[in-house]
Amino acid sequence: MGEQKVSLVSGDNQLQDFTKHLLRDVYAFEYMLENDWFESGIARIGAEQEMFLVDNKTFKPAMINMEALKKMKTWEWVTTELAKFNLETNLTPREFKGDCLRQMEMENLDYLNKIRDKLKPMDASLVLTGILPTLTKMDLEMHNLTPNPRYIALMEAINRQLIGSFYELRLTGIDEILVKHQSPLLEACNTSFQVHLQVSPNDFVKYYNIAQTLAAPVLAISANSPIVFGKRLWHETRIALFQQALDIRTTHDHMRERSPRVSFGTGWLDKSIMEIYREDIARFRVLLGADIEEDSIELIRQGKVPKLKALQVHNSTVYRWNRPCYGISPNGQPHLRIENRVLPSGPTVLDSTANAAFWLGAMVGMAHLHKDIRDQISWEDVRDNFAKSAQVGIDSTFTWFKDKKISVCDLVTKELIPIARKGLEIQQVDKADIDRYMDIIGARAEQHMNGARWQLRAFTKLKKQVGRDEALSVMTASIIKNQLKEMPVHTWELPEPGDLEEYRPSKLKVEEFMVTDLFTVQKDDLIELVAELMDWRRIRYMPVEDSKGQLCGLITSRLLLRHFTRFNRVNGKEAVAVKDIMIEKPLVIGPTATILDAMTMMRENKIGCLPVVKDNELVGVITEMDFLRISARLIERLER
Repeated sequence: MGEQKVSLVSGDNQLQDFTKHLLRDVYAFEYMLENDWFESGIARIGAEQEMFLVDNKTFKPAMINMEALKKMKTWEWVTTELAKFNLETNLTPREFKGDCLRQMEMENLDYLNKIRDKLKPMDASLVLTGILPTLTKMDLEMHNLTPNPRYIALMEAINRQLIGSFYELRLTGIDEILVKHQSPLLEACNTSFQVHLQVSPNDFVKYYNIAQTLAAPVLAISANSPIVFGKRLWHETRIALFQQALDIRTTHDHMRERSPRVSFGTGWLDKSIMEIYREDIARFRVLLGADIEEDSIELIRQGKVPKLKALQVHNSTVYRWNRPCYGISPNGQPHLRIENRVLPSGPTVLDSTANAAFWLGAMVGMAHLHKDIRDQISWEDVRDNFAKSAQVGIDSTFTWFKDKKISVCDLVTKELIPIARKGLEIQQVDKADIDRYMDIIGARAEQHMNGARWQLRAFTKLKKQVGRDEALSVMTASIIKNQLKEMPVHTWELPEPGDLEEYRPSKLKVEEFMVTDLFTVQKDDLIELVAELMDWRRIRYMPVEDSKGQLCGLITSRLLLRHFTRFNRVNGKEAVAVKDIMIEKPLVIGPTATILDAMTMMRENKIGCLPVVKDNELVGVITEMDFLRISARLIERLER
């Protein structure tokens, strides 16, 4: 998450002071570039591993990162992330050669196993996945924000920039989601495996454009984020979710363009890394400030390398999928890195390392083959390919070099793996490791199976057998089991409901359990129409709502039966409309109540249906059939 010692900019004086430091950092950066201060002739790699924490009984998010970190306080390599159910580890930067990739894999495994040991007494586990399947909208309320001054300041700063009254998530895949949210904490849905590649300043433009070109195929073959709140959306929903989570824009009746802070970019890099920094400063207002003591220009005059803290703070609040990074090497020289933020977390450490090896090798291999990648493919096709890869992942067909149409799997196996192998060979990476990781990418493409396809197939299969919540829990449990075995995802079997030894729905929230695909009527609808609708859809309860979606009554099959068999008059008048026979003030329940609360209310009041209402708006329904389904599953488990 970048520099931690930051604050919300309060007042014009603080903003102006920070802006002065930001501009002086830009001048210092430019001077160092023009006068060859930067380290060159050496390539290093590094990575950051983000993860989710889950409860071992429910497989729902565990809000324990601060408590867990207290048990890990001597470990400098582990830190917080945005939400209380996230952690992040920072892997050691190492020279890009020899057994560097195997070292990265082993270090990542070692760190994760150490964290698992600390989580065991807390009855929790960690999960590597782009988006946690069991995550719910309720988990993203502000009280689950990690109590870190940087995160608090960041959330408030983004909220200040919000043009509308709320954030929106609008996506369509197999399912559709359309939901509003009160805070940018939606960002915490996403975890990634961020890979860094150090490059020489003279090669930065060339490598950055290659990184943009490779983003689509690398994302497509590694996609692992298809499910959000029980909805099957894009293969790599992280891409859209991250942008929309921080999107302060709203719709207008004019055509003015505003750029989101999360973006792929607006065009090729042409002459210098400075183009990115200048564009980001021009497009995006300062969100965070910091107490800055150094004067970067004065340090330059003294021949000292500045930290460029203001520039780094601002850079950390603009989220390019390929982000430029500035750092200082152990030898005291400044260096440049490209941070690949495209790769999702998981499915396993082995898969993640293979993804990194594929990207790193292809970067070097492409640079060896092509003097300027822009001669091979247009920016528009690169941007279009990226959008396709996020939406349909491994099923994509791209427009590739010289306007060639090619499927992801063919592109990966026939062109990019050989290029990546060549690039790794140029870096003198151990041959056994090249084979190890490239074989995994190849098998994934040949079997047409990555994390996203596995999750989509698993959830679709399970959803036909059990309820949505149980299906998500079974799938998450299966992911954890396979990750512990370090089995690459293309070898995973699809889970069965019985694979989860114990399913505990008692603490389930109404929002996680209710039916949201509702058929409703309005007060003035004919009773005969209601009867037909309930017969056609085989439902026993029909909520009555007004044109704004607010609940105003309930029709039951019992009321209809009574109307048609005994009564057809109300107050001396013929009953013809819904309002004549409906229950005007039905008992309701809120979405944050537990399933036990709902069962108790229904049992004590001898009713078979509870409309779910939030702020007077009808958001779902629970019926006795939903409880019967859960009870049947529990009895089946007891029998086994």
